[in-house]
Amino acid sequence: MMTRSSSSRLHSFFKLKCNLITNSATTPLSSSRLGLDFSPHSTSLPSLLHPTSFSNNGDHPLLSRYQKVTSLDHAFNLFDEMILRKPLPSVVKFTQLLNAVAKMKHFSSCLHLFKQMCVIGVPVSEYSVNIAIRCCCQMSRTNDGFALLGCCFRRAVVPDVCTFNTLLDGLIREDRIVQAERLFKKLIKHKLCEPDVVMYSTMIKGLCKFGNNDIAIGLLRLMDERGCNPDIYAYNTIIDSLCKDKLIEDAFKLFNEMVFAKGIQPNVITYTSLIYGLCNLCRWDEASKLLKNMEDLRISPNFQTFSILVDAFCKEGSVDEAEAVIDIMVERGEVPNIVTYNSLINGYCLQGEMSKAKTLLDSLMSRGLIPDVITYNSLLNGYCKSLKIEEAIHMFHDVIRKGLNPDVIFYTTMIQGLFRVGRCGDACQLFDEMQAQGQTPNEYTYGIILDGLCSNHQVEEALSLFHLVGDSKLNYNIVVYSILIDGAGKRGKLDIVRALFHELHVKGLQPDVRTYTAMIRGFCRVGLLREAKNLFLKMGERGCPPDNVSYCVLLHGYLKNQHFDDVEILLQQMDRRSYSLDASTLSLIKDRITAGSLDRGLLKLIGMLVPKELMDSFTGREKKLNGECGL
Repeated sequence: MMTRSSSSRLHSFFKLKCNLITNSATTPLSSSRLGLDFSPHSTSLPSLLHPTSFSNNGDHPLLSRYQKVTSLDHAFNLFDEMILRKPLPSVVKFTQLLNAVAKMKHFSSCLHLFKQMCVIGVPVSEYSVNIAIRCCCQMSRTNDGFALLGCCFRRAVVPDVCTFNTLLDGLIREDRIVQAERLFKKLIKHKLCEPDVVMYSTMIKGLCKFGNNDIAIGLLRLMDERGCNPDIYAYNTIIDSLCKDKLIEDAFKLFNEMVFAKGIQPNVITYTSLIYGLCNLCRWDEASKLLKNMEDLRISPNFQTFSILVDAFCKEGSVDEAEAVIDIMVERGEVPNIVTYNSLINGYCLQGEMSKAKTLLDSLMSRGLIPDVITYNSLLNGYCKSLKIEEAIHMFHDVIRKGLNPDVIFYTTMIQGLFRVGRCGDACQLFDEMQAQGQTPNEYTYGIILDGLCSNHQVEEALSLFHLVGDSKLNYNIVVYSILIDGAGKRGKLDIVRALFHELHVKGLQPDVRTYTAMIRGFCRVGLLREAKNLFLKMGERGCPPDNVSYCVLLHGYLKNQHFDDVEILLQQMDRRSYSLDASTLSLIKDRITAGSLDRGLLKLIGMLVPKELMDSFTGREKKLNGECGL
């Protein structure tokens, strides 16, 4: 949890920055040389490209009325006027019109005009083909783009670096990173074109999109080796990816290289990524220093920076600080959107302040901001955690009435809420309804169902579902096994516990600390303290050391079963690891000390393992009890 002083320092930097300003000739190629196998969705575009329709005219488009179209109708009227002229306007004019339509993002219309150009015999240059390929890629029809490329090769129109940049970007848009890498390597190996900074940056973006940070950094090094200086976009892309993957030290290492070795000045995007990474790791003091650096460089936080801070404050429980950041956003002219307010609503819900969350929702709607499924999911989660199940059900049905389609997260949240209040039948019914509505349960949903059944003493039903799912990948998950082992152990079904634990080895799954702790709890519940202790000791040997909960579970088992020999040893180990006692274990220790089973000399050690307010309550009860007993 963020300390008040840390969050206040962040807030103070915004107050200081209210007056800041914002910175910031080749031989024809053969398609076989690429060695690619792309099957286009349609051959209609390339089939229109006749050999006589191509021109290697290198004229660059000039500013003209063809570039100043104001609407799609305007563009079509202008095209109709052009094709009636005798002679036809030059390919440059047609290309200018195509580019204008593409800039308006009417990609299918742009392709239609391109086809018409081919039909009437307008010569087609590499510029117009590049525009057509870009439209294909923007519409996730990259295969059609490659079909156009193949026709370029056959008809001696030479694709340039821009052509290949567009195709690489299209592949990455379609999540076809393997094919993008293959194309990029072919370009270099066969010297089809020399990659420029845009192409390298495009590949880096794709690699980072799939978490291949090491390869992306390797590509950055290759840029240097081939004499292509990386720009801030390339560095920012990798820094952002590293921060999202919580590799903040690597991100700062790259940041220092960029600034001090390359002399590239960071911008607001650089700082925003780093601030996100630091906030995600609760390193508030360092985030404050970065904000101060931004101030010194006169780089003003942008909308994204503010939104990240609002979200971070809310997740840390500092909703007041989040509200202050939003106030500063508004003062600075940055208008918060529904995404920003979703973070604030979620912050209220996490704190159980449902009335504030609902009031904010009503206020947003009155101002014309439309809540989305994420907004309602936060409220639904808040109501369920507060056990206000009727309000949650009302909101669930309200969302459906508004025409919003609940997603798998929304259904899962409602199902979990129903289980929490013991309405297992309703939860299972909603689970069936969810599937009927076409929402496929994910691993999280499956875990919620199993945990809900086990928590409501319906272990047999949970096991039935588990066996019904069978060899599905859902059952190849250590979380699922931990839930079932814990549920069966709490019901004293040790035969099932042992069988499930054995299955882990068969399936090649590694038990985690939760699995071991569930096993220990099961053994303690039926008095098998020797087995519980042996498993506890093996945890460290198997690279999975006991955590705070593991210690409390074993300690609780010892106290419940009147086994006091190892209690002091466990307490000392907990002290060395800075662990703490939970309330139920402390209560048991109190009872055993009062009964004389444990030495009162342990009180000093116990005092180091519990929060002061809990210890004060404990010693207060002890004094009262001693007075009543005349001690």
